[in-house]
Amino acid sequence: MQRAFIVGILISVITPCIGVIVVLKRMSMIGDALSHSSLAGVTAGLAFGINPIASAVIFSIMSAFGMERIRKSFPRYSEISIAVITSMGVGIAGILSGFVKNAASLNSFLFGSIVAITDFELFMVIGLSVLVIFVFILLYKELFYTTFDEESAKFSGVPVKSINFVFTLLTAITISISSRAVGTLVISSLIVLPVASAMQITKSYKQTVILSIIFAVFSTISGLYISYYANFKPGGTIVLIGIAILIIVIFYKDVLKYIFLKKHTKSNN
Repeated sequence: MQRAFIVGILISVITPCIGVIVVLKRMSMIGDALSHSSLAGVTAGLAFGINPIASAVIFSIMSAFGMERIRKSFPRYSEISIAVITSMGVGIAGILSGFVKNAASLNSFLFGSIVAITDFELFMVIGLSVLVIFVFILLYKELFYTTFDEESAKFSGVPVKSINFVFTLLTAITISISSRAVGTLVISSLIVLPVASAMQITKSYKQTVILSIIFAVFSTISGLYISYYANFKPGGTIVLIGIAILIIVIFYKDVLKYIFLKKHTKSNN
């Protein structure tokens, strides 16, 4: 349980960092594509006796760069690259799942498992999470510029291609190492939901990053507690809490808007 919380908190810190850029670049579906590639990596690892998280990281990185290459081949139809990588991930996972002897192991990666995290996976997640956080802080300004306007960033001297390369790498790593704790089928939700909630009430990029992390940490910790004591799948529980937060934030914003309009109308009268 202690290992699950350490992994869960680390993941809930790094996913919003990547999620803010993914959402602002309108690339939310990239999470789905890479999570399916991650699932293919997991099944390959389980089928051939390799650590599933390590194989998921390799598959996700290869898929991320494959997606970027396909996107350049179809500049006007970039969504094709997402569909191709998603289909490939599902296809490989479907074939390799027939070679997985222990179906319960594969199932634990689909929706996450808080009791299945090994010491090796714990240290791998800690190491890769620290790497993602370090690179995100180091390239904070460059990532900010390229997120909003790549052309202006180029004129300002920002190495846009290198930054996009690093961002793609970080996204693939973040999604693949999250597969054990929250599951490959729901990781894309964890990337998008906290950011969507934060964007409703924040006014700056920095505020969105910070509030997204707070929402993600709250969703993860409360989701792990509930799933452990209620015997639910942690991934699904965390996602539903994230959706509940989004609904509350939207409702809160609507109430504030109603109060403001009412006061404004009274003052005009």
